[in-house]
Amino acid sequence: MNSSATTPSATPEPCAIVIFGASGDLTQRKLIPALYDLDRQGRLPAGLFVVGVSRTPMSDDQFRDKMLAGVKQFAAVFDEGKWKSFAQRIHYFPGDGAAAGSLGPLSTRLGELGQARGINRLGGMPNVLFYLSVAPELYEKIIDNIRASGLVSEGHRWCSLNAEQTPWQRIIIEKPFGTDLKSTVSLNQCLGRVFEEDATYRIDHYLGKELVQNLLVMRFANTIFEPLWNSQYVDHVQVTAAETVGVGSRAANFYDTAGAMRDMIQSHLLQVLCLVAIEAPSTYDARSIMFEKVKLLNTFHPVPTDELTRHCVLGRYGAGTGGKPDDVAYIGESGVKPERRTETYAAMRVQFDNWRWAGVPFFVRSGKKMAGKLTEVVVQFKHPPVNLFRELGVQTRPANRLIINIAPREGISLRIEGKIPGAGLNIGSAKMDLDYLQRFGGEVIEAYGPLILDAIRGDRTLYKHRDEVEGGWKICDPYIHDERVRAAIAEYAPGTWGPAQADAMIAVGSSGPSPRVWHNPKADDLRA
Repeated sequence: MNSSATTPSATPEPCAIVIFGASGDLTQRKLIPALYDLDRQGRLPAGLFVVGVSRTPMSDDQFRDKMLAGVKQFAAVFDEGKWKSFAQRIHYFPGDGAAAGSLGPLSTRLGELGQARGINRLGGMPNVLFYLSVAPELYEKIIDNIRASGLVSEGHRWCSLNAEQTPWQRIIIEKPFGTDLKSTVSLNQCLGRVFEEDATYRIDHYLGKELVQNLLVMRFANTIFEPLWNSQYVDHVQVTAAETVGVGSRAANFYDTAGAMRDMIQSHLLQVLCLVAIEAPSTYDARSIMFEKVKLLNTFHPVPTDELTRHCVLGRYGAGTGGKPDDVAYIGESGVKPERRTETYAAMRVQFDNWRWAGVPFFVRSGKKMAGKLTEVVVQFKHPPVNLFRELGVQTRPANRLIINIAPREGISLRIEGKIPGAGLNIGSAKMDLDYLQRFGGEVIEAYGPLILDAIRGDRTLYKHRDEVEGGWKICDPYIHDERVRAAIAEYAPGTWGPAQADAMIAVGSSGPSPRVWHNPKADDLRA
């Protein structure tokens, strides 16, 4: 893993944020509301401004009005006075970022706006953070146009003799980062022709969630977990992301060519898994954490082609029984081509050939129209080697289990066994629970805001290195392209926890007194 080192600035520097695809849904629902919240909290640097770029003809004021509707609906708190101040940071540039020769005037506009705010550096340009909020097939065209327009003046700023006065250029890329390993390598090569790796920010909003970040704090700020965090004590690990809603209108314009494996497992859940399984980084910085994640992914145990169907289950939801419009089966959604056999559910078994985790299976699953909305990590510990209390009639008790809720109720719980008060020796399970917001309070911030702020500071700790992305595709590619895996796709009923085949998959190889099962909490259970 080679990349030049960049030390993040302690405070964010003034810059221009250029959003390609500014008329799209992501900009209105996530990006501008997140930036507004940061500004409301006083966390944006003075002089920072935003330029939205898209083909839709609009003036600055028309673009601001469009963004205002999104801020009112999606920002954490709306304040009219704060909005009026923030709106003066927002500008618009009509243009097709993918059309050759279209970005020359944008360079002039950025220089003018930067000069008006007094934030230009050498060469008469401000720092620039590009954000690609466009269809993935446009990524390489826009990146090539950025290069051709001269918007990236110095790709090797780190070796400049006057780096402090030289404007930087960075780029944030939305997932998906390719559709398979081959396309990902092509995209990374395209990025590398224009931007240094340390100026490239592959965003994963999952990594901006508080409890995802807290995984490393929980593991390495507490000494009690490290001695147990290995194959001697851990039976298996589960990473789950379940949603109760279906695909709906996303089917035609995105989902039917992606599926759960590409949309969730490769892009999000493998990152969460990495934070659970990596070795302790030498320090809490981007380079050290990325190094450990890449090292882990390089130990992935490859699965022989004839065993792929034993390690992966695909499913898609069937029709509901309520007679409502959203009770349609996935193959009945508008724009879906049934012959593609696109999955709305995927479960996968992953193992790593290293000293810490050899023999420990990691189970990753994600699905639509499931029984509950849930994103969690379950660390299932092994049973004690013997049942010390068997002579007293005590049956085998459940093993200890650590649950880390990432959403919707952030928190951590540990199941332990204890004696029930009274005559005789009766044992029951108890839960030691930490509710994150209840204990620490604070305002829940949309993940995009802190991640954008990190990019402005030059901190890639919560972003992905190219080797991480390619490592994830090396794990998922065989399942995505294998016809037998796709031919075995199973239908599951809406409101359940997925196809029964996934239950059979997780049970294979169970070594304890009872078979492994998924953690499927009931509606009212919280980290139970």
